Amino acid sequence: MNCSHHPLWGKRSADEARALQNKAFRSFIRDQVFPHCVHYRRKLTSLGIHPSDLNSLEDLAKLPFTSKADLANAVTEGRIRDFLILPDSEKLRRRPSTLLRALFTGIERTRNALDEEYRPILLTSTTGRSAEPVPFLYTRKDINHLGVMGGRIMQAGNCTREDRVLNVFPYAPHLAYWLTYHAADQAGAFHLGTGGGKTMGTDGNLRLLVKSKPTVLVGMPTFVYHLLRRALEVGEKVEDLKVIALGGEKAPPGLRRKLAGLAEELGSPGIRILSTYGFTEAKGAWTECAVSPDEPSTGYHLSPEFGMIEIVDPQTGDPMPPETPGEIVYTPLDARGSIVLRYRTGDISEGGLTWSPCPACGRTLPRLLGRISRVSEQRRMKLDKIKGSLVDFNELEVILDDVDGVGSWQIELAKANNDPMEVDELRLHLSLEPSHLKEEVEDVIRRRFREVAEITPNEIAYHSAEEMRRLHGVGKNLKEEKIVDHRSIPQAVAPSSKPSPRKRIKRKEILK
Repeated sequence: MNCSHHPLWGKRSADEARALQNKAFRSFIRDQVFPHCVHYRRKLTSLGIHPSDLNSLEDLAKLPFTSKADLANAVTEGRIRDFLILPDSEKLRRRPSTLLRALFTGIERTRNALDEEYRPILLTSTTGRSAEPVPFLYTRKDINHLGVMGGRIMQAGNCTREDRVLNVFPYAPHLAYWLTYHAADQAGAFHLGTGGGKTMGTDGNLRLLVKSKPTVLVGMPTFVYHLLRRALEVGEKVEDLKVIALGGEKAPPGLRRKLAGLAEELGSPGIRILSTYGFTEAKGAWTECAVSPDEPSTGYHLSPEFGMIEIVDPQTGDPMPPETPGEIVYTPLDARGSIVLRYRTGDISEGGLTWSPCPACGRTLPRLLGRISRVSEQRRMKLDKIKGSLVDFNELEVILDDVDGVGSWQIELAKANNDPMEVDELRLHLSLEPSHLKEEVEDVIRRRFREVAEITPNEIAYHSAEEMRRLHGVGKNLKEEKIVDHRSIPQAVAPSSKPSPRKRIKRKEILK
């Protein structure tokens, strides 16, 4: 199975690995970004930066960050193609390396090699929940990288070509679905993609879960929970599972324990669970080592030959020392198609970055440690008439997943009496596990909320598992809705006012 970590990377010291990254970084900027990417060539030129000024990863600080707003504006203004590595075909033909390749391998083989390196053939996009979706294009070279990263996820779960993979991520131009497909393909394993709840519904996915007898179940944590809970409700057996791989959402320890408990009740004891971390803009994802739900996470093993991670202060942007919390910033080192340099993810790694050997596999690959949370989940709530309070919903999510007896949940933010001038309210919707009392669970939740966030829910409503599936939007939404904000009141538009036109980029404009 050709999916192992590159042995030279897994065994080198941190200094040796950084030296290799420096070499890749210099080459990437000099040979790909500056000559072939319109956006960054303009950006570097306007700042007076020449490729020769960027010799090591320490020189990254000379570059400005790329933000989500930069990408959103590029989509709105029809400039998203400027983020592509898109060589001029005539210049590419005249490049000395192209002429040498043609001389030694022939014109046709050279043309095919360049086509595989530079021609976009796959599109994924951001989900577009709060903004216009941002497309990211892959060439054959990028897809090969995606397969390698996917193969490493299979390896982390000790999976082989004999395994059967059930992929319940939604059918969509969505990184998680395609990463799972290429992971199974890289390992030579059987793969069945259901399309998730939106395509076949929970019961349709359940039928395939029972019939295909997968050994590996891959999907978003909330949907996987609903799927296994439904199997238990209808008395089905799922006896062959050995690994559950999760992506697309956070998977706190409490939720992992609940998934393992459900799997054991269904006939698959001793299951191992691994979580992945990735994002559309990186065109890849990274995995933990698969461990039992009672063991601590090993951290996410990065792929240092494909890109590098910086950890910066989320307020100042200054680099943080090793194993120090901070915002995750990404720069590719060998990508084609769409690229972003120094991309600010808005994600916080609570343990920072380390090059120390992994306690599970022993590799010296860089790892992201601790829980990863989102800055955007820190929301301001007006809890009284005087001032607002900043509430970290990342912490509230962990509380709810860790409380024994809570099956699934949803946090609803609303205005008291549905009056836009009133204070904010936090309403909690819960589905309880069997044999747990409301009073006991509610007491724990209120106490933990006060301890962590100094607030308590204004209302707690209890629902059946089926009602919670409806509230989460299972079978309707790309991602299940665990936090919903109903505080915004639409403003009426005066008849004489006209909203400013918003240019939408067409697919053919991206690909031409």
